[in-house]
Amino acid sequence: MRRFSQRSHLVTLSDINITPLLDLAFVLLIIFIITTPLLEKGLPIQLPKVGGLPDKPINPRDVRTVEISTQGIYTLNRQRMTLAQLEAQLVRDFKANPSIVVYVRADENSTMKYYAPLTEVCIRNGITRVSLRMDPSTTPR
Repeated sequence: MRRFSQRSHLVTLSDINITPLLDLAFVLLIIFIITTPLLEKGLPIQLPKVGGLPDKPINPRDVRTVEISTQGIYTLNRQRMTLAQLEAQLVRDFKANPSIVVYVRADENSTMKYYAPLTEVCIRNGITRVSLRMDPSTTPR
């Protein structure tokens, strides 16, 4: 004859204890509640309300990436160029594809004297879609 205590030893539990999961969920909820207002800190401004369309996704074939070093060296798609060569190449690309977007990646220590001529070249030739790229993880708040 088996004893009751021996039989309970063989019985497996079919219940999952959700108490630790609930504790974790509440801790994460409290952390998000506390940190969310800190992430949204900025200038107290009222943005104008406009009825525009949402941004269209950009085709990667339409993007031309221009990099500017601290010494004023320009590269287009990793090829070193002078400003005149860069202008000629961007104009050729723009004539072939009028929907190009120029991404400008400038070193944080470079000055405006290298960025301004590039934007002037783009605007003079009708290339109005120019975007200054930044690293969002290091942007000061």
